[in-house]
Amino acid sequence: MKRKLVWMLWVAAVLGLVLTGCGQQRTQASYIGADAAKAIALDAAGIAEGAATFASADLENRNGTDYYQVTFTADGKNYAYDIDAVTGVVISGTQNGGTGGGADASGTETAAVGEGKAKEIALNHAGLTEDQVTFVRSRLDWEDGRQVYDVEFYTSDYKEYDYEIDATTGEVLSYDYDAEGYAPSAGAGTQTISADRAKEIALAEVPGATTKDIYEFEVDRDDGRLEYEGTIYYNGVEYEFSIDGYSGAIRSWEVDSHR
Repeated sequence: MKRKLVWMLWVAAVLGLVLTGCGQQRTQASYIGADAAKAIALDAAGIAEGAATFASADLENRNGTDYYQVTFTADGKNYAYDIDAVTGVVISGTQNGGTGGGADASGTETAAVGEGKAKEIALNHAGLTEDQVTFVRSRLDWEDGRQVYDVEFYTSDYKEYDYEIDATTGEVLSYDYDAEGYAPSAGAGTQTISADRAKEIALAEVPGATTKDIYEFEVDRDDGRLEYEGTIYYNGVEYEFSIDGYSGAIRSWEVDSHR
């Protein structure tokens, strides 16, 4: 009886190894392959195949994600790209020794739109000049598979602006405005504006929008101070706002495109 039990356990172990091997083969078969990963990296860097010398295209795993780590040189510059082994999506890319190419999550600047240009785009959108603001940060990062610049600055009267700029196209993906981000707290006033007036102030910032486009609106108190908060959804863009209940000043304004 004992011999039969040992035999059954041995068979089960062998079958487990075989099935595990089959599962790995199926997973491997779903990968794009090292050659495809190389081609994707070259395309991301804008380098012709004949101009590059590859150092590696190894399959790696990080946090449960399998990817190809592709490294090569071209025109005296070193490139390193992480390519998703299943989807072919560029997870990150870095370049050393020049300009152009990609960027990694640490913020190595190799994007098509440089940091200076991203700042300029944000300032132009806000209608401000560089000598009117103090920059808090301008960081290159990855979001939803694409490179973006997170640019934040504030003015001398403590108005805070935060922009998200597409690092490839220069498009303003989202932005928000906060009139109190760096300001000292203000004492409460005595005269208040009505909710209807607060809605008018918000709608004036979105030409064409009407009260039917306000789908969230509420009265709130922040540190004992009356304010109106709401959301406008118009023409594929979402606007979140906060308006001071005494002065009618826009305390915060956030825009996010869903188009």
